[in-house]
Amino acid sequence: MPKGLSFRTQADQHDPQFHSFIITKEDGSRTYGFVHTFYEEVSSPQICSAMQTLYQMHNTQSATANTPSSSSSSSSSSSMDSLASSLDEADPCTSSSRRAGGYDSSRDTLYVSKALCLIVPMPFMHACRRFLSQLHRAVTSATAPPLPLESYVHNILYEVPLPAPGRSLKFHGVYEPIVCQRPGLGELQLADFPLAEAFSLLGVENLIQVFTCTLLEMQILLYSRDYQRLMTVAEGITTLLFPFQWQHVYVPILPASLLHFLDAPVPYLMGLQSKEGADRSKLELPQEANLCFVDIDNHYIELPEDFPQFPNKTEFIQELSEVLLSFGISANTGAPPRTRTSPGSATGSTPSTPARERKTVSLRQLEDDGRNGNLAGDELAVLELLQGNTTLERLQALTKRTGVTVACVDALRAGVRAQGTEGQGGRTAAEEEELRNAKLNVQLREVFASRFTTMFADYEAFVIQSAPDLESWLTNREQMHNFDKASFLSDQPEPYLPFLSHFIETQMFATFIDNKIMSQWEDKEPLLRVFDGRIDKARLYNVRAPSLRSSSYQRCSILKESAQAIEQRLMKIDHTAIHPHLLDMKIGQGKYEQGFFPKLQVDVLNMGPTSNKWSHRTATAQRRKDRHRQQTEHLGLDNDLKEKYMQEARSLGKNLRQPKLSDLSPAVIAQTNWKFVEGLLKECRMKTKRMLVEKMGQEAVELGHGDVNITGLEENTLIASLCDLLERIWSHGLQVKQGKSALWSHLLHYQAREEKLEQQQAESPVSNVPERRKSDCSVAMPSLRVSLIQDMRHIQSMSEIKTDVGRARAWIRLSLEKKLLSQHLKQLLSRHALTKKLYKRYAFLRSEEEKEQFLFHLLSLNTVDYFCFTSVFTTIMIPYRVVIIPIKKLSNAMTTSNPWVCVSGELGDSGIMQIPKNVLEMTFDCQNLGKLTTVQLGHDNAGLLAKWLVDCVMVRNEITGHTYKFPCGRWLGKGVDDGSLERVLIGELVVPSGEEDSGRGCRTPPLQRSPSQTRRINITSLSGRGYKLTSAQIQEAIGEAVNNIVKHFHKPEKERGSLTVLLCGENSLVAALEQFFHHGFKSARLFQKTVFVWDFVEKAVAYMESADQMGDLQETAEPLGMTCQSLCRYVNAINSTPRNIGKDGKFQLLVCLGARDRLLPQWLPLLVECPVIPRMYEDIALLRDRTTVNALIGVLETLHDFPVTLETSLVKGIDL
Repeated sequence: MPKGLSFRTQADQHDPQFHSFIITKEDGSRTYGFVHTFYEEVSSPQICSAMQTLYQMHNTQSATANTPSSSSSSSSSSSMDSLASSLDEADPCTSSSRRAGGYDSSRDTLYVSKALCLIVPMPFMHACRRFLSQLHRAVTSATAPPLPLESYVHNILYEVPLPAPGRSLKFHGVYEPIVCQRPGLGELQLADFPLAEAFSLLGVENLIQVFTCTLLEMQILLYSRDYQRLMTVAEGITTLLFPFQWQHVYVPILPASLLHFLDAPVPYLMGLQSKEGADRSKLELPQEANLCFVDIDNHYIELPEDFPQFPNKTEFIQELSEVLLSFGISANTGAPPRTRTSPGSATGSTPSTPARERKTVSLRQLEDDGRNGNLAGDELAVLELLQGNTTLERLQALTKRTGVTVACVDALRAGVRAQGTEGQGGRTAAEEEELRNAKLNVQLREVFASRFTTMFADYEAFVIQSAPDLESWLTNREQMHNFDKASFLSDQPEPYLPFLSHFIETQMFATFIDNKIMSQWEDKEPLLRVFDGRIDKARLYNVRAPSLRSSSYQRCSILKESAQAIEQRLMKIDHTAIHPHLLDMKIGQGKYEQGFFPKLQVDVLNMGPTSNKWSHRTATAQRRKDRHRQQTEHLGLDNDLKEKYMQEARSLGKNLRQPKLSDLSPAVIAQTNWKFVEGLLKECRMKTKRMLVEKMGQEAVELGHGDVNITGLEENTLIASLCDLLERIWSHGLQVKQGKSALWSHLLHYQAREEKLEQQQAESPVSNVPERRKSDCSVAMPSLRVSLIQDMRHIQSMSEIKTDVGRARAWIRLSLEKKLLSQHLKQLLSRHALTKKLYKRYAFLRSEEEKEQFLFHLLSLNTVDYFCFTSVFTTIMIPYRVVIIPIKKLSNAMTTSNPWVCVSGELGDSGIMQIPKNVLEMTFDCQNLGKLTTVQLGHDNAGLLAKWLVDCVMVRNEITGHTYKFPCGRWLGKGVDDGSLERVLIGELVVPSGEEDSGRGCRTPPLQRSPSQTRRINITSLSGRGYKLTSAQIQEAIGEAVNNIVKHFHKPEKERGSLTVLLCGENSLVAALEQFFHHGFKSARLFQKTVFVWDFVEKAVAYMESADQMGDLQETAEPLGMTCQSLCRYVNAINSTPRNIGKDGKFQLLVCLGARDRLLPQWLPLLVECPVIPRMYEDIALLRDRTTVNALIGVLETLHDFPVTLETSLVKGIDL
């Protein structure tokens, strides 16, 4: 009795109730309890008068306080509290009339609750329920039972064994025999709770959503008035997890005295009893950011934000619905799931159930009572219509002949048939119901098991067996990489990835893989053995393994066989237990008094079993086991040590699996909370380490930390997991819950305090705020102030985010991208008075040492670059600042022309924006451009002083603080340099230097370069300083540039970075080819203007065109003639573009277009053969060396395998 004793009067309902419960030990093993609660008349006059006094006191208190008594909310284990509380909970109208009259001992009969409880090691629910109800019937029936009650209790305790695997067993209750069965070793494990009820209570879709939340190890809270419903849903969901097992806190019925366990900052599956008419909105839960709330009685669920859907969900629901329908159960019960909304709208989404709504619900349940196994009214009507219509029947016969089946009609017919045949075959209605439940249970479970067999058919290929023996594996478990997650995900169908990437990060998956690895040294864990057997069987039937990995839905093919196995066991009983018999009792013991359950004779029940073959058999089996254990003990590890390692290895990442519910002293509660704190710190260490290792790529691999690449999907999963961890840390030990997100609530408190302080110190901004890191161009770009409040305001201004949980996650992502997460949280927690006000003493955030370590772990994330804010919030408006830095001595040259700029990024461009005259800095708002790639800069050449010498352009994202530098170092103007009025500048992210934080400067090389390249000669900077490159250096640079492009295409699509940088930036293909064409070029002529490579290209094209007109090219081979025409066409198109790009810009464009259209290797021989070459190139030029040119052609041809696409900013205005 989770709520202790309960008193009723004759006016109240006191039918017997059945419920079950579960005892989970700290090692995760479970024992099941089954309880039959009934009401018995109180015969003691003292108790009756005491109750009357108490009830009068209760009424007086209620009248004065005018509020419901506290006894109704606290657990009343004291007998005196509970009449009041049970009356408070009774039907409102009856309790009000009772209050008017009060409890009167002279007029009313008082009843007290009693419970019969049976505790068993396995969930034989139906058998236990029938045994207990027969035991109770023996007390209430008019005639005494055949034997004293002690005989039946002694029989079930000592003489009824557990059925052997794959066998059934019959034992005898008081009046009827009871049958139970146990699945065989190759079958799904025993699960006796009726899944049909769980599906009917929630509806198929809702149950699938709750199941998905369970797989992703979210916090799941079940809510119902009925204890048995809580158990049915909890056990149903955990049963369906096969081959995985729930690894965290599991308390399907949470006693009222343990409500503080909802504060646990770990994944949990708990059940909470609701009060009659209690409003969901009044239920205060410590944290709801990651909570799945399941209101069983109202058939609706609330889901966490942004959680992935189960793969092939629609087809999955369809298959389950058909199985339910074939047993005559409607699959349509349950309200549609609700996702968490902001506090303002939460109340609107909570279902209030006034009388009218309750009436319609009960009417609908009478009409469509899936819970009683009836077909829904409309489905029955459809079937009658189908059977009565001759045309439809003829159509169905025709479809059958052609081999087509009408699944729904067949399912309906089977459902009606299933009901029609009930009670046949000499079985009682109860046995028939039990058989039907068992068959339905196993078929539903098989559908779920089949999904996992399909999804993880080839998981073994990705398990990493890295240890030579069990001892070394256990000692190094934490450092080991056990499963190749990246390769596994790359092998899965695209639609599965959002779910699988989250799921393979869970503790249940990690434990499953650990069990797989340990199975090479010890016996396979039972669930794993069954699962592996199924995969082997699937492989036998399915020769082509890759077909197991397609995303097409595969239905379960063994439904009939699984149901038949159970039916055979229940029809043909394998064993019968000893019948109950008279025990050696004294005369007068075990006497019968109708309506009163007697006090059983302890001495009789304490006597062990009489000689009995079953007990003898189990004893010998036990002795055999003990002998075997003693033999193996000296072979392996020292057993204690091994057990210690085992426990540590298995509890990795879940420091607290199960709270101790028995002992509730303050010391134990404190110890439990301390375990929570330690567990959170450990989880933080593991998560940050994983994020670093995955992000550091090649360097991490060389250090022995697993795989080189991290996919965007995987990165997103890890960051979402970090957000969840921070929410759990912030919700641990809260004094009062405010809002759905504990972290955002704390930030809002902080913001309110700081803004109040700002108003008080209105004279000047706080001087001790650290300056934003200065970049190497700090002369021109004003520094960005580091401000936690400012970052919050950015998030608050984003209309796309509707909820507190969403805002908290966006703020974490922004802080992580700015490398300020640790610093911001340190600042937030530095306000000790606020933390003290919001959190209890035992909270994680008030454990000083752990808090420091936690912030240190987060600080380590500053060593890698994240773009987790920019890449997720792609539609928001972002303010950008542009600063144009002219070369100092000529900075005043831009006086008369009208300059313009256009900024482009991976997600789009800003469009052309005019820059006000004589202004070198401007800001603009634009939809998120992503990582910036190019800037187009130009002017209209107006006025007398229209020349402009620009050193570089700096662009900064004002929200994330990312600053990009676009080097130029050239003139813009007619008659200077190469005559360009506009230039396309290629950007690179500026690495901040001289930060205040240690660790901010250590970072991996930018994405588009290989780690070794920074040590190479920088051809752009060397040639810019007038340094003549050797032919070997030029060839190496070309090889490196092409190599980088090839590597770019070998990365997953979402991880590639900017191709423009590799084509046109520093050390790019264009820069390397420019050096190739400049080698031996006669460019600087005395007293003449500078000649550019483009001049050579134009002369070569002019020669080809004139030769073509004279007919010289007619004699050449056809392909060569075509190549000549293509080169001429491209050069003329570039020359005729309306854009004012200079000669170097035109050469860059030609190289890019040639690379895109795979024409560069064909054009090179034409330029080499051209007679113009001796006039413009020295004899030593690389272009005149046939061997070098052929080698270059070979290198460039390797790019033909890849689809090169060019940014719009490069090819704008080109008409081909």
